[in-house]
Amino acid sequence: MDAFEAHRPHLHAVATRILGSRAEADDALQEAWIRVHRADTGDVENMGAWLTTVVSRVCLSMLDARKRRREAALDAGRLPDPIVTRPDDAAPDPEDEALTADAVGAALLVVLETLQPAERLAFVLHDVFGVPFEDIALIVDRSPAAARQLASRARRRVQGADRGAATADREIVDAFVAAARDGDFERLLELLHPDVVVRGDDGSGALQIVRGARAVATRARLFSARTAHPAIVDGAPGFVATEAGAPVAVLAFTVVDGRITAIDGLEGAARLEALGLDAFLAE
Repeated sequence: MDAFEAHRPHLHAVATRILGSRAEADDALQEAWIRVHRADTGDVENMGAWLTTVVSRVCLSMLDARKRRREAALDAGRLPDPIVTRPDDAAPDPEDEALTADAVGAALLVVLETLQPAERLAFVLHDVFGVPFEDIALIVDRSPAAARQLASRARRRVQGADRGAATADREIVDAFVAAARDGDFERLLELLHPDVVVRGDDGSGALQIVRGARAVATRARLFSARTAHPAIVDGAPGFVATEAGAPVAVLAFTVVDGRITAIDGLEGAARLEALGLDAFLAE
């Protein structure tokens, strides 16, 4: 397994950019390591390319599973467990920077979350890591032409997105948090879309729905006693709320045209513990 360890930094960079989470990338590499350990590599000519294929297939399965979990959770009346990272975790560290000519940061991560799993994988592998479409085709079980089309569709989505949108959306979320802390009801109404909806999941088995800017603004002022730590939640701007040094909620925001249209809030000690929020408690 010396070859796997030699390529581990590159493989981790690939998994991180496909999945958008360092923690999930760790899981992907563990699963890939098991598959490689069981495989006969005697006929492998390009070990780096072969290992990238193995890791990418694991990541594709994880993306598909993530999508199915979200659909099943919403059908069951609950919010799915989100992927929560610190904003600076979405940017590559110096070691990862050396491995790729282009880095997937927080702004691009938001766009990637809107793509289908195969589109996301094809775009990241080809446009970020330069993997040939012939190799990508084997991973997604399609022809090279179809793999090229997947990446092309994803590229159009990325190029059509406002590259400053992620920063602007973060500013809206931060302004919301500040207004909630200050009890500024009028400012909250300015930031909220009139038809904004809040979906809350406290682990009781049924979503709590609040609709309308005035109702949501009134509810938002209840968060004034909490400390808000900026976070990226499933690729969108959000925050982890703590009280007395313990996490009490994770919130993700949907921002459209400069106003908040939806807020998803997850509470409940057991569910929050499973999200691995220790990094936020150390702030």
